[in-house]
Amino acid sequence: MKKNAKLLGALAGLGLLVACVQAESIGEVDTVFKWIGPDHKIVVEAYDDPKVMGVTCYVSRAKTGGIKGALGLAEDRSEASIACRQVGPIAISKPLPQQEEVFSERISLVFKKLRIVRMVDAKRNTLVYLTYAERLIEGSPQNSVTAVPVDRATPIPLK
Repeated sequence: MKKNAKLLGALAGLGLLVACVQAESIGEVDTVFKWIGPDHKIVVEAYDDPKVMGVTCYVSRAKTGGIKGALGLAEDRSEASIACRQVGPIAISKPLPQQEEVFSERISLVFKKLRIVRMVDAKRNTLVYLTYAERLIEGSPQNSVTAVPVDRATPIPLK
């Protein structure tokens, strides 16, 4: 009985790990020198779409340095840029919703998140990705959009 419980716990943990989409760091550039703590920088990260094989989104955003940045207390700026590209054969295993959040990352201690939403433009057989920052009280109108056309021979299945 204990063995089964341990196995179920391990499988649940593995499922959570797989479900969490992690950003892969591609690179960064310093923008402001800080005497104490890390410099302010722009980071570039890659996110593979978890439901669309062959599509990767590249997001660039500001990362606050200094003492607050080093301690994880800084609130990063809301501006971000996104470019999603086909990086291999596109495969969609099951129908996609018309609109779905595919990535989310905290950019302040509690109040702010960077979000990436995938939308399906069925008429043009295209995947559209939007990035924006959401704040607990008030979001930001700053946003960026990109699109990945899918070959007409591979229609995008919708829920």
